[in-house]
Amino acid sequence: MNKSILATLGLVAGIIVASSASAAGGPAIGVAEFKNETSAGWWRGDVGWELSGMLSNELSSSGFRIVERSKLEKVLAEQDLASSGRVRKGTGARTGQLTGADYLVFGTVTSYQENASSTGGGIAIRGIALGGKKSEAYIAVDIRVVNATTGEVSYSRTIEGHSSSSGVAVGISRGGFGGALAHEEKTPAGKAIRAALVETGDYLSCVMIKRDACLSEFNAKEQKRRDNDKKALKLD
Repeated sequence: MNKSILATLGLVAGIIVASSASAAGGPAIGVAEFKNETSAGWWRGDVGWELSGMLSNELSSSGFRIVERSKLEKVLAEQDLASSGRVRKGTGARTGQLTGADYLVFGTVTSYQENASSTGGGIAIRGIALGGKKSEAYIAVDIRVVNATTGEVSYSRTIEGHSSSSGVAVGISRGGFGGALAHEEKTPAGKAIRAALVETGDYLSCVMIKRDACLSEFNAKEQKRRDNDKKALKLD
């Protein structure tokens, strides 16, 4: 068999493998701008789209095909999806066609609480707190997954995230996070946000791609986490 025939066969095999991989991929999913119903100090500017991008990254690593923000933003605004979080009757097919998404994910931060307490030995000089501080943060996000063609809600769940940190801390004693969301990465707030997004990615991967025993495992973990939250958090 000559080299040209071998090359052709190799090319065909490559195309078949690539096509099979594409067919085996997860559904195309678009993550809308997150909304906020809390008074969280870290929510400002473009944070809603930052959270959308972070969740998109989580979903991409789980096998979903991600629709880019540029393809979503205009359509979401035109269909009033950005604010309503739903697809109006009769517009679903067009929405799915224009965005290229099989599903649209809408997230709303419905609860955010933080608590900081002294562990002893701390002092404050001109509004600056030094040492002896323990901080806790809790976030709840309502997630709704809408079928982009039918407009029906396929999945919904409230996802929680929490974190705590203690030890010597330097910060403004009046509290408040301040700055861009990127600056919250190592704070209790940032860790709670990350925990909620990872949990969201795990849940959607379970119910939309794996579709196996992971759902019962997830529900058991969710119940355990809720029980632990009640014990660990001391919120006013």
